[in-house]
Amino acid sequence: MQKTTRGRWRALVWALVGAGVLAGCASPQPPAESYTLTVLHTNDHHSTLQSRSKTLQLHAGGGAPVEVAVDAGGFARVTTAMAELAAASPHVLKLHAGDALTGTLFYNRAGAVGEADAALMNTVCFDAFTLGNHEFDSGDSGLKGFLDLLHQGTCKTPVLSANVHFGPNSALSAAHAPGQVQSSTVLERGGQRIGIVGLTVAQKTKASSSPDPDTTFEDETVAAQREIDRLHAQGINKIIVMAHTGYERDVHMVAQLRGVDVLVGGDSHTLLGPDGLRTHGVGTPAGAYPTRVTDKEGKNVCIVQAWEYAQVVGELQVTFDAQGDVQRCVGTPHVLVGDNFTIQGQPATPAQDAALRASAAASGFLRITAPSAQASAVLAPYQERVAVFSRTLVAVAPEELCARRVPGGPGSSDYSRSSVACNAQGSVGLHGGEIQQIVAQAYLDVAQARYGGADISLQSAGGVRIPLQGQITAAQVIQVLPFGNMLFRLDITADEVKGMLEDGLEAVYGPGGSVGPYPYTGGLRFDVNAAAAKGQRVSAIEVRHPSTGVWGPLESGKLYKLAVLAFNARGGDGYKTLAAVPAARRMDIGVLDTDVFFSYLEQQPKDSATGLPLLRRLPEALYSTKNFKDLP
Repeated sequence: MQKTTRGRWRALVWALVGAGVLAGCASPQPPAESYTLTVLHTNDHHSTLQSRSKTLQLHAGGGAPVEVAVDAGGFARVTTAMAELAAASPHVLKLHAGDALTGTLFYNRAGAVGEADAALMNTVCFDAFTLGNHEFDSGDSGLKGFLDLLHQGTCKTPVLSANVHFGPNSALSAAHAPGQVQSSTVLERGGQRIGIVGLTVAQKTKASSSPDPDTTFEDETVAAQREIDRLHAQGINKIIVMAHTGYERDVHMVAQLRGVDVLVGGDSHTLLGPDGLRTHGVGTPAGAYPTRVTDKEGKNVCIVQAWEYAQVVGELQVTFDAQGDVQRCVGTPHVLVGDNFTIQGQPATPAQDAALRASAAASGFLRITAPSAQASAVLAPYQERVAVFSRTLVAVAPEELCARRVPGGPGSSDYSRSSVACNAQGSVGLHGGEIQQIVAQAYLDVAQARYGGADISLQSAGGVRIPLQGQITAAQVIQVLPFGNMLFRLDITADEVKGMLEDGLEAVYGPGGSVGPYPYTGGLRFDVNAAAAKGQRVSAIEVRHPSTGVWGPLESGKLYKLAVLAFNARGGDGYKTLAAVPAARRMDIGVLDTDVFFSYLEQQPKDSATGLPLLRRLPEALYSTKNFKDLP
């Protein structure tokens, strides 16, 4: 085939695929000299090793779809999907685009830091793994420990990051651990060499994780181009960049690069795929899978990402011409689910089960996948360690830490939630729940110490479920914060601080309101008049200076670092102001709420009698609601 003919053929196919004409149907046969590679990938599993229940919208034999609960995700399903999909294609790469660590108790309560994650990753035996920001949460030494565990077996997965430069004192410096982290690796499939470059999000890792002080992170685009050019100089014309940098940044970065063919992403937890993901109840996709863009020279590049928490395995098929240029790419974000369907708490009937399976198959992305027996066996001892930890005593509270969603006296909207003893002391009527306030303070204190700093924090009242008193087990801490939310940091203006508080109070006292959204804050206090009009219920807002402890008014020209859970950061409980904060001013810290609370407990003084951390009520000055006027 002449070069001009091949170029026209490639341009036509790319245009048709980009327009969706060829999606989901048979693609034209590529020229004889082309080469097709299958890339299987995941990212951001964040120590989510166990499966979870998920609610989907499926057809059960009737006219309209119904809500169906099913066991879903989990790393043992990732292992199965990777193996089965790999067996169906001749030339396959299995990639993990970072943030294996941090997010559940498996991270640091089931053995050495990252031990369970390394063991489960080795049941897949990834061909390459790039470092995410959370791989640095326990410092360079903690990361080296995790990588040593990852390389204990026979896999020896290459670990990549072209833009990290380990300091001379780092456990991962060239002197201490030569070659343990590489800029790139070259793998051969079907006689073709494929270069794989790794990238780690730079600013976020340095600012909000815990790399060693002398470990630095180069601009991602600069480092990527340097490594791509080096690989091209070796005659390698098929390049995959594994970029733990976020979907929007990936699209922008590709437009500045030359020579990249595929970008396998992570960090932003982005779901890509058809709108059916939304209508089936999986989630709302942010773009197409794959997303097709062009590089600096106008050549075709395919971008993919596989959402979060071991729920999706992406399958990308990319076809290259003889010059190594991308002719086409197609693929599927496989959402991994079980087959134990229940409707309204009851197992599906045989007829319903058949209809549900057909409905899942017709979606094109729901993949009924059995957990790998091998991976399940590897996971079992770590599950037992987490269960043992859950029974462990972690603190002692000499006096009841009262639960109350909103302040108020006898007869007020949430009065009965507090115990008789708590109501008798009167403080919950004045300031609200003590356990809610402690949780908000925990986010603030831990974020200040470990995650790049915070000025204020927010916890909505309903997210804190039980009071605490006496000797406290880890399981009780999990009961306090049972929803598995991740911590975010938003940089917000003074107006947005007030808007946030007014949003929470409108969600309580506005039409159809409920007590759950009431705002509890750390480092921030205010007066509440529940009877005032919308937008006027909060007054006398003060911020506490983290160093001096002095309270002062909001500053109009300042951005405040807010530590807040993902649920509220995305607008949950009516916090519309937070949902509107642009991407440039929001950061997914990615640590689990309960893990933050455990860290807070570990910081507390020890009880002389038990040796356990002593959890007491906060000083009155730290309560967010200074004065409260209830509805008449």
